[in-house]
Amino acid sequence: MMKSKNKSETRTLLFLIFTLAWPTVIEQALQTVVVYVDTAMVGRLGAQASAAVGLTMSMNWLINGPIFALGIGVLAFVARNNGAKRYDDLKVAAVQGIYLALFIGAFFSIVSIAISPALPGWLGGAKEIQKDATAYFAIVGGAAIFRAIDIVLACTIRGTGDTKTPMKINALMNVCNIVLNYFLIYESRPMSIGSFHFIMPGADFGVAGAAIGTAVANMIGGVLMLRILFKSPLLSPKGISKRINGKVMYQCIRVGVPLALQRTAIFMGHVVFTSLVAGLGTVTLAAHSIALTAEEMFYIPGFGMQDAGATLIGNAMGEGNEKKMDKLARLLIVVTVTIMTVTGLLLFLFPDVVMKIFTKDPEVIRQGVIALRIVAISEPIYGALIIMEGIFNGVGNTKTTFIVGVSTMWGVRILLTFLCISVFHLKLPAVWGCMVAENVIKALILGILFLRGVWKRGAVKYDD
Repeated sequence: MMKSKNKSETRTLLFLIFTLAWPTVIEQALQTVVVYVDTAMVGRLGAQASAAVGLTMSMNWLINGPIFALGIGVLAFVARNNGAKRYDDLKVAAVQGIYLALFIGAFFSIVSIAISPALPGWLGGAKEIQKDATAYFAIVGGAAIFRAIDIVLACTIRGTGDTKTPMKINALMNVCNIVLNYFLIYESRPMSIGSFHFIMPGADFGVAGAAIGTAVANMIGGVLMLRILFKSPLLSPKGISKRINGKVMYQCIRVGVPLALQRTAIFMGHVVFTSLVAGLGTVTLAAHSIALTAEEMFYIPGFGMQDAGATLIGNAMGEGNEKKMDKLARLLIVVTVTIMTVTGLLLFLFPDVVMKIFTKDPEVIRQGVIALRIVAISEPIYGALIIMEGIFNGVGNTKTTFIVGVSTMWGVRILLTFLCISVFHLKLPAVWGCMVAENVIKALILGILFLRGVWKRGAVKYDD
């Protein structure tokens, strides 16, 4: 009887996980498809164009990291209070989320535009790619305020268990991005459909055209996400005070700030990581950047499960149901590792097919294939790492992930990469080996802390 009950509970929780996770997985997949299309379209312009975009990619991650972290702070608060049925607090949190998005988004927009002329030089980019890299970063970074609204409010909406709405908005953003890229990147050119011949108009903006497409799509996403929030019965701020609520703001920030610091430190590590790789030459930088983009499609399920996991764990904690929390956590890890074992196998078997989507340069393809095969072996471990971070974040225990994440990024990845390139004069495969080593060590540390129950003992206790 007990076995039958346990099986029934497991099936119910698995159904809950997949119901909440599939829209976030689809959303992540659609976002990655756009990155694929962006990279492939830019890749047709040559290795220099790919390197120009790749050079600033890590800086764009650096901007998105703190924004997403504050979004998780709001998500954790909303998920916990939704589970506890404190619905009035959800509306107050939504208002604070809007303010947080505006503050941090405006800050990064101003900083991005200000540093864009000097950034490519700071990162060690070759002179021939610096002009394009400056334009790309200034345009994409300048729209950070809209990106912040999209990210933070999407997290807020997901905290209520609604993962479908952010998926739909991001799908529309992606379509806009692809269409705009098609017209903005290339020059006007003759085309034929059957016997019908015509001139396809094009702005011929090159790398800058790809940046404009991304920036406009972010503007559309931010505006639509704000509109949806005001229509949500659980979150709409209509009829309540629009003032900053210090108490709720603090409770969102104290979860978000450690994660923001973690992501800032980690993505600063990515910036240093990219600058070290840039010293290996333009072709190697292009291969590295394209391989990073190519890998994204294969860890999408992990990040989709991470978003769903953070919400589910937060809801269960709000309900005061520790048994449910434990069971959900274990199931999330098993499901994510299983899925990413499959995606890792696919990446290992077909890396050349993936690389050829983005470039025709044989040397870029050759170096990228080696890098992808190296990282494919670690995908199951990376899956465990991703979902454990989501579990820690879901209960508000972001201090632990901050300490572990920063320590492994700088103490393992950056240190080993510096030694491999600057001391031992090794090439790209060694660099990707350093990246894999960091992920494995980080997963092992978080796994030990998870098994010891640190994720629950460090959970944030919200004030009533």
